[in-house]
Amino acid sequence: MTVRIRPVIGKRDRKRFVDLAYTLNGGDPNWVPPLRMEALELVTPGKNPFYEHAEQQLFLAEREGQLVGRISAHIDHLWLAMPADQGGGPGIGNWGMLEAVDAAVATALIGQAEQWLRDKGMTTAMAPLSCSIWEEPGLLVQGHDHPPTVMMGHANPAYQGWVEALGYSGVKDLLTFEIDITKDFPPLVQRIVSSGERNARIRIRKVDKSRFDEEAALILAILNDAWSDNWGFVPITPTEIAHTGKKLKPIVFEDLIRVAEVDGEPVAFMMTLPDLNEMTADFGGSLFPFNWIKLLRRLRKPRVKTMRVPLMGVVKKLQATRLASQLAFMMIEYIRRDSVADYGATRGEFGWILEDNQGMRSIAETIDGRVNKVYRIYSKDL
Repeated sequence: MTVRIRPVIGKRDRKRFVDLAYTLNGGDPNWVPPLRMEALELVTPGKNPFYEHAEQQLFLAEREGQLVGRISAHIDHLWLAMPADQGGGPGIGNWGMLEAVDAAVATALIGQAEQWLRDKGMTTAMAPLSCSIWEEPGLLVQGHDHPPTVMMGHANPAYQGWVEALGYSGVKDLLTFEIDITKDFPPLVQRIVSSGERNARIRIRKVDKSRFDEEAALILAILNDAWSDNWGFVPITPTEIAHTGKKLKPIVFEDLIRVAEVDGEPVAFMMTLPDLNEMTADFGGSLFPFNWIKLLRRLRKPRVKTMRVPLMGVVKKLQATRLASQLAFMMIEYIRRDSVADYGATRGEFGWILEDNQGMRSIAETIDGRVNKVYRIYSKDL
């Protein structure tokens, strides 16, 4: 049966693009329906600041009059400006948001995305990215047996084979680590933390939510410095900082985000979020008519199983020093204690972490973390 691919045009098509994910994944017990309003915002120019430095085309697949798949093709001009050794450079385009009922549909969709990139002068497809590296990068290739945490993706296990059959090869794996946070960390970590507590130069403080904009700017300044040499790094723009801050503010809790200061200078941070997916999994993707009331109640004092650490960074001048590791362990330990005592959490998740980021992998492994999910970014010459 013929698969017809057509571009998304207008609000009605964008809504159908978003709704299709709920239709195709509704039977997967480990897929968590995102809030529809946020999913729609993600693909709407004017509402997502990603489009200030990127161009994108969404596509829908139809067969016998029924929607059977979707994909996005896009070019991030900040990605094109990245050095080649960090995964960027001229000619690299992306696709993402793939959903398909079978291999034939996936093949047609990816083929259409590739052609759109070729027509724009791109010579390589690096994917999936949905949409930015800061949103949901990579295809889930390990860990389909449990739900993703907040701001992480999920995918049909069959997608890996369908993508690789089209000539795509993995270029980078992104790992998440899970940790039992009800147990004390190993004695070595406890000694490192105790040593830091005796060092008068070190201060680990909670963020001050009453100065939210100022604190957000401070954290993102450290982030842009700390991550600037990482593979896949794209600077976060001022508009994206404001947009992300507005989205995250309701799930920001002062005791779950720490800033490390040395001699009064902020040099590191650790951001932890209660797993919003646990709080919204029963909403079916909608806040209306009464789910918004439930969410407000749940956010007043979250009781969650899992805490996720999406972001952590130490300024470059301290990286690869013993002090950097000490600051990291101190922030992790303080947040672990509060997560268990104040939120009833039993599990932590770190990530994503680049597969070759030995410093962060070492920290995760030292606190007895184990890899629970792997997201793979692929590449193919066009």
